[in-house]
Amino acid sequence: MKPIRILLADDHNVMRRGLRLLLESQPEFTVVAEAADGRQAVEQAEATNPDVVVLDIAMPNLSGIEAAQRIAAQRPNASIVFLSMHSDEEYVLRALKAGAKGYLLKDSVEGDLIEAIITVHQGRTFFSREIAKMLVEDYVREIRTRGFEDSYALLTSREREILQLLAEGKSNKEIAGSLNLSSHTVETHRRNLQDKLNLHSFAELILYAVRKRIIS
Repeated sequence: MKPIRILLADDHNVMRRGLRLLLESQPEFTVVAEAADGRQAVEQAEATNPDVVVLDIAMPNLSGIEAAQRIAAQRPNASIVFLSMHSDEEYVLRALKAGAKGYLLKDSVEGDLIEAIITVHQGRTFFSREIAKMLVEDYVREIRTRGFEDSYALLTSREREILQLLAEGKSNKEIAGSLNLSSHTVETHRRNLQDKLNLHSFAELILYAVRKRIIS
């Protein structure tokens, strides 16, 4: 099996060296490049074509968010994992909109990073436990505050099935093939479920799926 090729970007040299040692302790990983700022991260992603990009969200010259957007545009097959000190939902949503598949708090990196890289390389999402817990609690608090009923109950069984597959990172074409449906039918189900749940983007869909514990 080919090793997972990783680009590591963090502006703190000590942090970057520590992460590299952690990653290279795993025989299935290889760190193909390092970057000390966002601009270098974009350049190295273009030069080395990594499978997974581990990005500090706050970096000089070019922010992690902007770097992720450029990398996602240039290398759509690369899975992006953000490292951050920020645990509020605004940062998580910005990260997802930038193309991230994973979001880790820096104080949980040692315990989570290896699992996160394997998970996003498989096409799924990964959040630090604190982030996932926060998203669920925020959702429950919003439901109670606004007096909403759980709109998930409005979905048909097919829409729930498609919601899970979308949240796991599957494309419309992949879902159509696995469910023996046309791409048009899958897109119709997708629009319907997003309308019912009042979701307007893939990032919001991912957040909803985490809150509902459809994915972890």
